[in-house]
Amino acid sequence: MSLNAWTKIKREHGLYRYNPSGQFFARVRFHGKLYRKKLDTDDLALAKRKLRGFKDDLERTDATKGNTSFASVLDDYVATLTGAKTTLENKRAMVTKLKQTLFGCDTLPLRRLPPSRFAAWLSKHYGDKSASSFNQAMTVIRDALDIAVKDKIITESPATGLTYRRPAKPIRTTPTFEQFKAIVGDIRAQRFSADAGESGDFVEFIGLAGLGQAEAGSIKRSDVDLNAARIIVYRHKTDVGFAIPVFPQLRLLMEKLCAGKKPHERLFTVYGARKAIANSCKRLGFVHELPDGRMVAQFTHRSLRRMFITRCLERGIDVQTVSRWQGHRDGGKLILSTYAHINPPHSNRMAALMTTEQPPNVIPIAQEAAR
Repeated sequence: MSLNAWTKIKREHGLYRYNPSGQFFARVRFHGKLYRKKLDTDDLALAKRKLRGFKDDLERTDATKGNTSFASVLDDYVATLTGAKTTLENKRAMVTKLKQTLFGCDTLPLRRLPPSRFAAWLSKHYGDKSASSFNQAMTVIRDALDIAVKDKIITESPATGLTYRRPAKPIRTTPTFEQFKAIVGDIRAQRFSADAGESGDFVEFIGLAGLGQAEAGSIKRSDVDLNAARIIVYRHKTDVGFAIPVFPQLRLLMEKLCAGKKPHERLFTVYGARKAIANSCKRLGFVHELPDGRMVAQFTHRSLRRMFITRCLERGIDVQTVSRWQGHRDGGKLILSTYAHINPPHSNRMAALMTTEQPPNVIPIAQEAAR
């Protein structure tokens, strides 16, 4: 390219105009390293402001980290990860996928990876997946890039403009209480499974107590007070402790689980029964067909928790109480939004009062008083 194609702007160190297009470019040497940037404008006043902003950004970064790759940042991100085992495994798998498939991840400096590179990667690898999977992958990218900003590797995260997908809110399948009892009985009836009895107890417990897999798996004997009919529970998702009653439907099972156990011992030696539930559903015919023709189980651990909440609402238990039993602190907002499709008997009784006739227990309001 001919030198005549470029014009250096006087009294503006580092500002150049490309004559054929009229566009301005920054060309600045900082701590012995040359940085270039297209300013995306042909207006001189705006170009001057963008040049000053570009220089300010360079001042806010660590010049010694200018060649740091995104792969290196991902390694730093992995070192900060905490949480449940499954969550950690998923995030590490996404990091590995990024390193293997994101062009320039380990060969180019992070500052040279444009936002479009990350948007294209998400579209290619997670565009046809669920909103939950897409959002998890984006969270990994955003969190890693935030570390790079804090470490002064880059001045601004390329993921700033990326947006999360709104997850769908379908009405998920929930077993009836009869189906739940059939699953528990079927699991216990498996003679050739060493964990059949323990898995059956675990599944029965989460269905009768309304707790999640992680909460149930961490309960110790010392957390249970049979005299006060109370169980202390730790909710891993929100890092909050709360208490639930020993419900009448749960009493016999709790006495069995607590018998002979020392205070420090856990109620269960298993931490989940996903396979036991899935296999039982297939044996009992509680399955549905996927678009690809595969038959999968209708119910999971979470299905049993939904069954518990559904039964509570159908029996007229107020939402605030159910919410406390779930360890929520929102006064029942989440349950109301998630279980809006439930039509409990209380609602039906209230609806029956809305007739065209005057119920006998209604006292008419005098017209004068109404005015």
